[in-house]
Amino acid sequence: MKRTSERLAAIAPSATLAVDAKAKALQAAGENVIGFGAGEPDFPTPAHIVEAAVEACRDPKNHRYTPAGGLPELKAAIAAKTLRDSGFECAPSQVLVTNGGKHAVYTAFAALCDPGDEVICPAPYWTTYPEAITLAGGVPVVIDTDAASGFQVTIEQLDAAYTERTKVLLFVSPDNPSGSVCPPDMVRAIGEWALDHGVWVITDEIYEHLTYGDNVFASMPTLVPELANQCIIVNGVAKTYAMTGWRVGWMIGPDDVVKASTNFQSHATSNVANVSQRAALAAVSGSLDDVVMMRSAFARRAQTMWTMLNAIDGVGCLEPQGAFYAYPDLTGLLNRPIDGVTATNTLELADLVLDKAKVAFVPGEAFGLGGYGRFSFALGDENLVEGIERFAALVNG
Repeated sequence: MKRTSERLAAIAPSATLAVDAKAKALQAAGENVIGFGAGEPDFPTPAHIVEAAVEACRDPKNHRYTPAGGLPELKAAIAAKTLRDSGFECAPSQVLVTNGGKHAVYTAFAALCDPGDEVICPAPYWTTYPEAITLAGGVPVVIDTDAASGFQVTIEQLDAAYTERTKVLLFVSPDNPSGSVCPPDMVRAIGEWALDHGVWVITDEIYEHLTYGDNVFASMPTLVPELANQCIIVNGVAKTYAMTGWRVGWMIGPDDVVKASTNFQSHATSNVANVSQRAALAAVSGSLDDVVMMRSAFARRAQTMWTMLNAIDGVGCLEPQGAFYAYPDLTGLLNRPIDGVTATNTLELADLVLDKAKVAFVPGEAFGLGGYGRFSFALGDENLVEGIERFAALVNG
């Protein structure tokens, strides 16, 4: 008899967390490792948010169960914040507060997918998306993009991927891992395509505040209002407010979908930790001054990393437009000796670089598109420069 279900046994471990764990294990053993793997800001959570949590700890009402779908005042604040930041209007009843953005992603797919339903999933994709789709009973239909297209999916590709089983289109901008931002006109065109084909859209807006230069975030249901009845927004406080460890996310959708999702959560986890919800309330209802500061630092680091990567022989990198990742093409480093070792793919290259240079990045295979690597610039400026210098020194011999 099998000891675990086929459903869970088939789940691939998170490659991004695995790389981060390997780097931290080496650091714990005394190695000077510089990690470009983890997708979390290196800034502390802003002080006013922490203080709100401290006060919440002292209030006995936060020591008890609260509504499974989220504190009413937080749901109202999320609705107000969504209108403020993306122009999309929703009622608090359309908001479900979840245990982090990742939980919102899974819940959204669980709410929409029946066994065999197809979900169009452009690559490169965040490692969790295909696993969440499969766990929910759906079938990921992967569309490849590349650097030449700016990692943007086309309407022609959507047409080619569409079948009578297509239920959902996954849309992410700003994107993890590519760092691309979809222009508003293309966001609108994709939304209209989904509307015309009767396809649901799950749009992940977790990086909405992290765009650089002339690139701007655009919310699909704002640009295509008729899509609101077949669209779920997933978001959270993790990236914008440097709150990855607080585990507060949310989904916004039509009333019937949110009601079903709330019922599901009531059995799966009940409510999100109340202290974390109080901290999230302070975040989403407060000033964006700290966000502006962090975005400025990320923009500076993006330029530094982009310039340094493109200076390496065999590496080509598009300028990061959003999130906090560069996604360079590393195929020029494959099948050539590097310090006596030849890597034939970016999985092998990542291991080589970690072993020889003590620099950790996530290989493109983790995101469904080999030949590339994800380098997070959510780390201090000095470590960023030293890490890329080590990488360059190794691969250039």
